[in-house]
Amino acid sequence: MKTYDVLVIGAGPGGYVAAEEAAKQGKTVAVIEKKAIGGACLNVGCIPSKSYLQHSHWLLDIKEANQYGIQTKVEAIDFEKLVNRKNQVVASLQGGIHATFKALKIDYYDGQAVFDKGTVFKVDGQSIKGKDVILATGSHPFVPPIAGTETVDYLTTDSFFDLTELPDKFVIIGGGVIAIELAFAMKPLGVEVTVIEVAPEILLTEDPLAREVIRQKLTHMGVRIFENVNIQEVTTDSVILEKEQVKFDKLLIATGRKPNTDLAKDMGIELTKRGFVKVDDYYETSIAHVYAIGDLTESYMLAHVASAEGIKAVKAICRKAEEPLDSLGVPRSLYTIPEVASFGYSEEEAKEAGYDVITEQLPFTYNGRALAANESEGFVKIVSEKKYHQILGALIVGANGTDLLQSLILLRQAEGTLEQVLETVFAHPTISELTQEVAKRIVESNP
Repeated sequence: MKTYDVLVIGAGPGGYVAAEEAAKQGKTVAVIEKKAIGGACLNVGCIPSKSYLQHSHWLLDIKEANQYGIQTKVEAIDFEKLVNRKNQVVASLQGGIHATFKALKIDYYDGQAVFDKGTVFKVDGQSIKGKDVILATGSHPFVPPIAGTETVDYLTTDSFFDLTELPDKFVIIGGGVIAIELAFAMKPLGVEVTVIEVAPEILLTEDPLAREVIRQKLTHMGVRIFENVNIQEVTTDSVILEKEQVKFDKLLIATGRKPNTDLAKDMGIELTKRGFVKVDDYYETSIAHVYAIGDLTESYMLAHVASAEGIKAVKAICRKAEEPLDSLGVPRSLYTIPEVASFGYSEEEAKEAGYDVITEQLPFTYNGRALAANESEGFVKIVSEKKYHQILGALIVGANGTDLLQSLILLRQAEGTLEQVLETVFAHPTISELTQEVAKRIVESNP
């Protein structure tokens, strides 16, 4: 039986980052993964979806160019080549992880981890023990109990990227972040897209102002949206609503994800009431020397959160424990057109938390670079407290919103104030100047 200082089960963004950190700390490390290295994010999530969204960006750019004097047209869309490009991106990043593992002398086991006893697991009949174990088994698509789905060949977000031909009529059940991103990815390719959401509105996790911008953009693109509906049943070619029958060639059910807790249950680890693995401030489970990170825990189901938690779990193992991840400093992104990016408190949440709140916002139309680049959709909103002008949160709707948001997160993490934003020299013309203008309005209105 091989024994390692740290055994990581799952090679997604939480698992592989944790493994690399443990190796850098001088630990002997092994990783077990039953599917593809990189996890859901790299193989069926973040990276493939951004590849497809880039294809849509190209097509929308061509359409915009035609409006402003550059006359051209799209002769055809070779979807197979677009899929191949996505596969090449994924393969390249997978190769990078394997190369890093090799350089750090991390052993990689391709197979399913089966619990044996204590911290011993079997992979293809071989016993492997970790002095400390990190569970990073991720999550899987949640499919709600809809009548008829048992007889329909539907897609989930795990199988969507296996498509090799574009459908004519594409229906998405679900109106969350992943569903809406894929609607943006497919519509510019000439696909008839319909989004069906049983909740009162799409994107209920997003700010109402941002939600309305995205809804208007989808409608302008020609995406049909059904909200607050009751799905009667699904047939082989239709979704039956109370007052409508929506036809499809391909059906995607994108209604969220649930944690993969089977291994944790086999080990007898305590779960929360919501079915996640219960961990302490150092990501240790109810069993000593066994840790859990990422989608297994009650935190944001985001790749960068899993990676950060993985590092913190390793630091705890190495007796260099840090504070748990600060959820208020986590960027949340919707990679639509325009992007939606936020962090921290919303205005309402800050007031509920007891802060004396001041907010300001400005539209992208206020910014010269945004106008010149024809990227004037959206706005920047900053939430601050009045006394010290510390940043409590921010929302950016617009091109490259996630990148623009990062400077405000850095300032917040450094316990800086908006005065420091005003003291900084911003390059001109840049869209980032807009954040300075919003900060200036807050400071000047409440000196």
